[in-house]
Amino acid sequence: MPRLVSHPDEVKIVTSRFGKGAADIDRFLELGGYESTRKALAEGPEWIINEMKASGLRGRGGAGFPTGLKWSFVPKVSAKPKYVLVNGDESEPGTCKDHLIFLHDPHAVIEGTIIAGLAIGAKTGFIYLRGEYRYLIQIVEKAVADAYAKGFLGKNIFGSDTEFQIIVQTGAGAYEVGEESALMESLEGKRGIPRIKPPFPAVVGLYGGPTVINNAETIASVPHILAMGGPAYAAVGSERNGGTRLFGISGHVNNPGIYELPMGYNLKKMIYEVAGGIRGGRTLKAVVPGGSSTPVLLPHEIETLGMDFDQVGKAGSMLGSGGVVVLDDTVCMVEFALRTISFYQHESCGWCIPCREGTDWLKKSLTRFHAGFGTMKDIDNIQYLAENMMGRTFCPLGDAAAMPTLGFVKKFRKEFEDHLDGKPCPHAKHLDVALV
Repeated sequence: MPRLVSHPDEVKIVTSRFGKGAADIDRFLELGGYESTRKALAEGPEWIINEMKASGLRGRGGAGFPTGLKWSFVPKVSAKPKYVLVNGDESEPGTCKDHLIFLHDPHAVIEGTIIAGLAIGAKTGFIYLRGEYRYLIQIVEKAVADAYAKGFLGKNIFGSDTEFQIIVQTGAGAYEVGEESALMESLEGKRGIPRIKPPFPAVVGLYGGPTVINNAETIASVPHILAMGGPAYAAVGSERNGGTRLFGISGHVNNPGIYELPMGYNLKKMIYEVAGGIRGGRTLKAVVPGGSSTPVLLPHEIETLGMDFDQVGKAGSMLGSGGVVVLDDTVCMVEFALRTISFYQHESCGWCIPCREGTDWLKKSLTRFHAGFGTMKDIDNIQYLAENMMGRTFCPLGDAAAMPTLGFVKKFRKEFEDHLDGKPCPHAKHLDVALV
């Protein structure tokens, strides 16, 4: 269960109503809820999209695409219905921030979904929850039912002539349906495998209609942006990376938890000040900056690193889903690489040969290698396999498996070599990374 903790450097926007009973609709209204929807109804679609563009909000699911620009791609006129799809299939290891949004402030997601619908001219929205989050479905469904009872959802929302409906759906525990086109396949009752692109969802999406798909944190940010104004929200973050981000800091730190920090916040400060430093006074060995699919960073690489999409990208990794996993000097990086690839091998949908076969061979190679039966050539073969998976699959899962593997091999090659010739793992204890 993720912990919601606090630190003086936090800027509470998305989490501003956490712990205040906002899951209750009357309390949510007392805290200013649904005022942004009323404003959006009055101002119209163009105003909404312009505010979103001015906010600098980029997709919080990991891709980092500008939200306002994404919404503007949806055609104004369509023969088929348009849809808004909230991606709450939060399944990236090390990531658990959306869970807290659904738990503490589900109406923020509902309100953001309505506003997105007003922006693109959609009449229906779907909130898709991760399969393992089934225990949250009662909370979200109650919030939706309460919104209908108040007249905030339905045929004539807020007494206007505008219709907007919301449907809540859970998955069945497949990581793959976190990919937007696989998510649409799942919602349509089909096997959750990715679609070939183009066409892109903004033109041909759910049930063939134009569709906007956004992560739950992205959608929950929308009402706050309209309330404070796009430029004001942008000013909180860094250049081209507006606002705040929910970072899930886990692993070998004294104070693991979910923190809302400005985009561009220094990673070293995040670890040593916000999260209380390395557990037991040990030495930092590596940091996974954005969930298990992002390449690992070494201690010297985080000294001046700001946590936004552009700066982390320049450092050779990705901001991803905001799951910061901190590893101390007791961690065997070969075992960590094995655990990482084991997850992706298990979750591959099997449609693409490079992903299906590549993840399997990587797992087999790393299993043998960690047991001490690898050869020097295996190190190069692991790198070769990973490199040949990159960019050759229908969806990013192949890249998500290959990128961290390449990072482990390139940055910890000596540690791989220490496992050669039947040698046991040089680290006395097995991996002990407690994810939030």
